[in-house]
Formats: sequence, structure tokens, C-alpha cells
Amino acid sequence: MSAFAQQSKVAIAIHGGAGTILRENMTAEREAEYRAKLEEALKAGHDILEEGGTSLDAVVAAIQIMEESTLFNAGKGAVFTNDGKNELDAAIMDGKTRNAGAVAGISTVKSPVAAARMVMENSPHVMMIGAGAEQFASEQGLETVDPSYFYTDRRFEQLEKIRNTEKSQLDHDGDSKSAEDKRQGYLDKHFPDRKFGTVGAVALDQNGNIAAATSTGGMTNKRYGRVGDVPVIGAGTYADNATAAISATGHGEYFIRSVVAHDITAIMKYQNKSVQEAANTVVKDKLVDMGGGGGVIAIDGEGNIAMPFNTKGMYRGSIDTEGKVYIGIYEDEQP
Repeated sequence: MSAFAQQSKVAIAIHGGAGTILRENMTAEREAEYRAKLEEALKAGHDILEEGGTSLDAVVAAIQIMEESTLFNAGKGAVFTNDGKNELDAAIMDGKTRNAGAVAGISTVKSPVAAARMVMENSPHVMMIGAGAEQFASEQGLETVDPSYFYTDRRFEQLEKIRNTEKSQLDHDGDSKSAEDKRQGYLDKHFPDRKFGTVGAVALDQNGNIAAATSTGGMTNKRYGRVGDVPVIGAGTYADNATAAISATGHGEYFIRSVVAHDITAIMKYQNKSVQEAANTVVKDKLVDMGGGGGVIAIDGEGNIAMPFNTKGMYRGSIDTEGKVYIGIYEDEQP
């Protein structure tokens, strides 16, 4: 019996960011919007898998639905930097070959995840940044847009509110902490509903191959060319057929230092742990010990799915190998 005949079950999981997401801060209308968009993205990817498409095609399709929605901090809904710009990052990885592609700091490519895939498939490189990545994407025939395409009033108002209030606080805080520590502490105190906005997808196809992809607009008010974990292979995005495919969302600096995505696969490989056990260890123990907030979605070669997070909520969803659809937002919603 061929490998294709043996492997016919498919599965997919997605996330749309983690953070202090509370029912009391969410209107019924907005919650319904999120659930509907998550389901739309899930089904877009799952339909491809059901038709025999690849896990790579599925994760891109799911993410593009979220990139084109203003609900998520990716693509059209991206947050603003301190300079009032939208700078987008994305990555993708093929679990079969362990080929990967990533882009960072781009502002004119409509679908950053599509640009990351082009880097993976049509260049000898893994990561491209800024103007060079934009030129490459354009040469590959990807749709480019004026940077104003990514502008939304809601995100710009978030920038103005944080930029103005933190400036006042930092000017009058006389303790010995660094400026960055003071900035983060103030934001945590006065903006508890901030979310680590990122979108991602992991999938298993009929050939038994897994893939992961992630796309983000970064952090509101970020400065100085900051790049987070999303385009760093092994930190925010990783896939290996032998273990699992992972897409992360969280405070990127912690995820980079902890090499979160790869660490999950290493625990699976060297400690013979399940994808759920390994993901829990990294997200709920290691990251918490470091003070890092966020979560991951992960899938192994058998279609087992894990979606742990250490925040109050994470926009997430999955369709498992039995076809069961799950959509969750708050921490008390279990599959």
C-alpha cells in the first residue's frame, strides 16, 4: 500500500493572536465577527486539504483570509510602528523538506505569507527584509499595494493613545528601571487588553506532510527596525515531519530567546514526549518562568493538535482528523 493510500486523514489549526482577551471587554457583535472569521479561515485551509492539496497551500490560504481582515494584527489589520508605519513580517516552513522562507519589515506586499513562500521556493535564501524583499516579491509577480492599504483608523488610534500616554509616564518615572522596562510595565498596567497580535496556521495533508506559517504586523509603537519571533525560523515558526509544525504568538523577544517552536520539537524528539506534552512544557512552564506571554498551535504527523497559551485568551480554531470543528477565544473554552 502506498504512503498516500495509508495517509488520508487531514487536520488544520489556526490562531489569531493571544493576550488579555476577556468576555467583559468584548461585545457580542465583535465576538461573533472573530468567530466567523476564524471559521472562514479554517474552512479555506481545510477545503484544500480535503481536495488533496498540500499542507503548504492550506496554511497560506488560511492565513490570507486573516491577513485580509482588519480584525487581526496581520496584513490589512496590522498595527503601527512609532513612526506611524505598518511593517509586516511572515514565515513559512515545509515539514517534509525543512525548507523555509521568511520576510521582515515589508510595507508594500499585500500578502506577506505569500512573499515568505516565494522566498522559500524561488530563492536560495531563508530570510529577506525591507526593500529587497519587496523588490523580490514584485519580481515574482505578487500583488503589491501602496502602504496606505494597511491603514485602519482603529490601529492608528491605538498607536496615538499608547504613544502619548507612555511619553507622559516615562518622563515622570524616576525609578532605576530601564526605559524599556518602564515602557512595558506602563503598557501592561494601563493597557491590559493589549494582544500579541499574530496569525498562524499549521496543517497535515493527505500525503502525511505538515507545514507551518505565521504572519504579523509586529507590536504597536515598536521602534528602530525591531523584528520579532515570527520570521525567525525555530522561534515563531517551525515544521519537521518527524515531530511537529508550530506557529507561535506572543512577546517575540522571549520566543526568540527561548527558541520556542524548535524547543517543542526537540522535547518531542529527545524526550519522546507527545506534541501536547512538549507544547505545554514550553508554553506553560519555560515561558512562564521567563516572564513571556503568548501561546502556540502545533500539529504532529498523526494529526494530533495542541494549542496551549499562558495568557487570558487566544483566538484559535481547529478541524481535527475526524472533521470536528473547534473555535475558541477565552481560556475556559476547551476543545
